[in-house]
Amino acid sequence: MVLADGGVVCIDEFDKMRPQDRVAIHEAMEQQTISIAKAGITTILNSRTSVLAAANPVFGRYDDLKHAAEQIDFQSSILSRFDCIFIVRDLREESSDKAIANHVVNLHTYSKNIAEDYNSEISLEELRKYITYAKMKVFPRLSEEAGQMLQDLYVNDRKVSKEQKINKKGTGIPITVRQLEAIIRLSEAIARIHL
Repeated sequence: MVLADGGVVCIDEFDKMRPQDRVAIHEAMEQQTISIAKAGITTILNSRTSVLAAANPVFGRYDDLKHAAEQIDFQSSILSRFDCIFIVRDLREESSDKAIANHVVNLHTYSKNIAEDYNSEISLEELRKYITYAKMKVFPRLSEEAGQMLQDLYVNDRKVSKEQKINKKGTGIPITVRQLEAIIRLSEAIARIHL
């Protein structure tokens, strides 16, 4: 994470990590630093990174009949540090299976990169320039009205979470100030991409 300072860390098989290693990520995700104490030397290194992690469901396959919280084997303390959690299901549909198989076979059949032949509305170079411009020139801040909307959303989510806990139907992920901060970051990111 220190080597990826200013970039993105991608972690596959996040569920297979040793629990003590997963706990070590807490500080990096919360304070964006890593404390090291070796050979009598203590220091703090920057780890200002975004973390993209992938994990498998507890039983290897997602079960639609069970709640998502039952299929994610992580402590709420680590889950609450992620801004977004996406569940990707492997649906068995013949049309999408054929499209995926066709794409994979074409990658290995043709030496030329398929992505180069794809005619998109905007070129990769233009997209890079747009993102660079947005990062360097656009710094959105919440308006009073937007701040009030997000505040109301947070209070309502906490209320629903409390009711679910009382009824023992909770999602397993507590709603904390971290979720409010995540929503603010996502809102600012959306405003930035719209310039």
